[in-house]
Amino acid sequence: MNHALQLKRLLDSGTIVSAPGAPDSITARLVQKAGFPAIYMTGFGATASRLGTPDIGLLSQTEMTTHARDMVRTVDIPVIADADTGYGGPSNIHRTVREYIQAGVAAIHLEDQVAPKRCGQMAGIRLMDASESVRRLKCAISARGDDDLLIIGRTDALPAQGIDEAIRRAHLYQDAGVDLVFVDGIKKIAEVEAVAKAVQGPKVVSIVDGNETTALTAADLQAMGFNVVFYAMTALFTAVKAVSDALDVLRKTGTPRDAAHGMVSYAEFCDLVDLDFHKQLDDQFGA
Repeated sequence: MNHALQLKRLLDSGTIVSAPGAPDSITARLVQKAGFPAIYMTGFGATASRLGTPDIGLLSQTEMTTHARDMVRTVDIPVIADADTGYGGPSNIHRTVREYIQAGVAAIHLEDQVAPKRCGQMAGIRLMDASESVRRLKCAISARGDDDLLIIGRTDALPAQGIDEAIRRAHLYQDAGVDLVFVDGIKKIAEVEAVAKAVQGPKVVSIVDGNETTALTAADLQAMGFNVVFYAMTALFTAVKAVSDALDVLRKTGTPRDAAHGMVSYAEFCDLVDLDFHKQLDDQFGA
């Protein structure tokens, strides 16, 4: 079964799909090892891991789809990928959809910002006209054809123009035929509740570390009617803190010994990256 069909089956089960964000392939392996049913390939994390820069539209379509392809190859669970704004006009959107299908991702989301786009938690977001966004989503749906990829219509209207416009756009995107809708930029529990109440049908919510929405559990969100929850930043922010702390200890003491309590062992890391499989290949076919 391909990953898109896997994701559809998860959605049909009625249990909310918790998808932690993975900035890279090693984190994707960790998400799978932890027992989560899906992975979110966050553009925020991809940009940070590849360029060390903020999420302001600096990664190209080719870089993002290559990143997705590498991630999909490392895991057996569905990957939901950020596809930004589609990287151009209708022909670019068509190519973007086909490239993500070839990469093997289960779903993508397309947003309604104008270029240069930026992270949904940032200030200064500028929106395209809603009618243009609807046409672009319809283009993506057409480009999908008979393939199983799920299309998520994302709106960034909440921080830019308020909750009423975000809900209006979510309804328009549903009418356009997307599989799920995603109101991004949520920072307050009241905003989660407003979207849950006003937007019926399959929908995504993103819980971002550092704001009050982290008080809501996956069970809470499922009871509100959400089908997918992204935890886009949790793994990335945790990793940055752990690495920073270890390097601080190393610089101060001149040895990694005092930071070892926060590390995996060499053997544990080799197990994570499946070294035994490659040893077996070499034993069987190597010189």
